[in-house]
Amino acid sequence: MKISAIDIGSNSVRLAVFADGKTLYKRLETTRLGEGVSSGRLKEEAIERTARAVNRLFEVAQTDGAEKVYAFATAAVRSAENGQAFVNRVKALCGLTVEVLSGEEEAKCGISGALQGGDGGIIDVGGASTEVTVQKNGQVLYTKSVNIGTVRLYDAAARDKEKLLKVIKKAVAEYGGFTCPDLPIYAIGGTASRLGSIKHKLTEYRPEITDGTVLTLEEMYGLADKLLSMSVEEIRATTICGRSAEIVGGGCLLMAEVMNKFCVKEIIVSEKDNLEGYVLLKEGKL
Repeated sequence: MKISAIDIGSNSVRLAVFADGKTLYKRLETTRLGEGVSSGRLKEEAIERTARAVNRLFEVAQTDGAEKVYAFATAAVRSAENGQAFVNRVKALCGLTVEVLSGEEEAKCGISGALQGGDGGIIDVGGASTEVTVQKNGQVLYTKSVNIGTVRLYDAAARDKEKLLKVIKKAVAEYGGFTCPDLPIYAIGGTASRLGSIKHKLTEYRPEITDGTVLTLEEMYGLADKLLSMSVEEIRATTICGRSAEIVGGGCLLMAEVMNKFCVKEIIVSEKDNLEGYVLLKEGKL
């Protein structure tokens, strides 16, 4: 039986199709739903273009024979005062019910997908929030979602490194004083995939290559400096980043600062993330 899930994020909408416990493929459309979400409201045009992307991906899943299609939304929708308007628009377009996850639920899905019940942690830099969760022996040692992400960063500071650092450091302070124990820490989500792709000099999404990529803290700071010194046009021309070219440098700097905050020396890119985790939880597999 084929099962699909649609992850509606602040920067992109992703579809995953599963069968027999395996991920068959993923597709992505960048729609920037969270554009301007710092104002407290989703823009009408962002709602419309994202809802239509969800509808297209829903049709792909149905055409491919998915018997179940789940859909969930994260920070942009949950933090916007008109988030329900987006949920209603999707329902009107294709009849799909979108579940809006809390930050804690989002983190649970992320760590369930990446670790499959094992020990370790995740850093999930999204468009409007960043989740950090660590677990050992089936027990959650730490979990927190902070309202900072690549789209919020760009809205606040564009690509100005000094301004970005000021915004990031203020937000990262909200994580408190927890230090990650000596466990593997995985990076999940679009930012992680883009950074893994850049390390491998990929110009198209190749999850079989990026999955398991190790990025050190030193590499992350160096890559952030490089990306922020490049023009948006140069990033688009030489990396996998198309519509995300203007936000990837800030996202890299944010990831580095979160790693530094938790004393994490290296991260492992995981292409299994909250899409896998959400389906596992909905299907009662965890």
